[in-house]
Amino acid sequence: MDTSDPNIIFNEKGESDYYTNYMETILPNWHTDAQGREELMKIADKIKKGSKNRDFDCIIGLSGGLDSSYCAYVAKEIMGLRPLIFHVDAGWNTQQAVENVECLVDGLGLDLYTEVINWEEIKDLQVAFLKSQIPDQDLVQDYAFFSALYKFARKNKIKYILTGGNFSTECCREPEEWGGYPGIDVRLVKDIHKKFGKKALKTFPLVDILVYKIYYKYALGMEVFKPLNLVPYVKADAEKLLEEKFKWQKFQHKHHESRFTRFYEDYWLPKKFGFQKRRAHFSSLILTGQMTREEALDRVSKPELDEHFLDKEFEYVAHKLDLTKDELQKIFEGPNKTYRDYKNKMGIIKLGSKVMRLLGLEKRLFR
Repeated sequence: MDTSDPNIIFNEKGESDYYTNYMETILPNWHTDAQGREELMKIADKIKKGSKNRDFDCIIGLSGGLDSSYCAYVAKEIMGLRPLIFHVDAGWNTQQAVENVECLVDGLGLDLYTEVINWEEIKDLQVAFLKSQIPDQDLVQDYAFFSALYKFARKNKIKYILTGGNFSTECCREPEEWGGYPGIDVRLVKDIHKKFGKKALKTFPLVDILVYKIYYKYALGMEVFKPLNLVPYVKADAEKLLEEKFKWQKFQHKHHESRFTRFYEDYWLPKKFGFQKRRAHFSSLILTGQMTREEALDRVSKPELDEHFLDKEFEYVAHKLDLTKDELQKIFEGPNKTYRDYKNKMGIIKLGSKVMRLLGLEKRLFR
């Protein structure tokens, strides 16, 4: 991490606050040994008891990427649960992601439910976000994924949600300036869509952060668990295991299961805004001993993907969004803005994040 995060703080030793937060807050409270295993099995027992006489114990959102894939493996093979695998098709799946979902579902003997988002609506919202000129271009997909999952779980009275969120590969969180917006902000979506959208969002799923953090949790009793924080989780080892057992295929980099996310993180964000999410991704791996700083610096010194390939992806994204290449280029060259230029709930969200950190419910650095 460097000063492209404008709020980063370095101490007299040259250590960033991401490093000190990891050493002082995350590491002492992160147990993947016998203690973690015991807690994991207690959670498994709680989920089983709370799901008696139901078709499924819990629900897992599966993208085909590593974290969610390994979460599904842990849930079935280690925790002994009967999870329903929930996949959201937002129109940007790579073929590799689709195949990964299929081979895991078949290999683990699980049931799969796929929710297909209305393409005309998500396309309109995606173009509206591009025209808004904010860095947070992946919010449209994220909101579709998580909102659809929460809505489905609520409708089908599934109380327990398992996610692939973890410290091992995500202990260093991207700052909000880089598009790391923390949570589903319906006010932001509606304001951007009102200014730049053309079609009514009749079916696009949206569950506001205050609804799922408060109402779903405390009124409906829904709980979210992160099992990967309670087991040894080494990226290379997990990739090898999934590959050998299920013919699962690893990606070149995190989030490459989505064609739009890959384009956004490898082209749009670094070229338009000067932000590289790889810095946060690699910093997590450095902190957890899975990568050297020298390896990371070498990787970020050059594009993750070939320039010719990225230019072709620019054309593909424009065509898929019903834009000409020149129209997308014009948007790309427009004046950069931030979420602060639109109505939002960031003040409330930040207050909630502070409360969660004070209560020890959130250990990563949020800002």
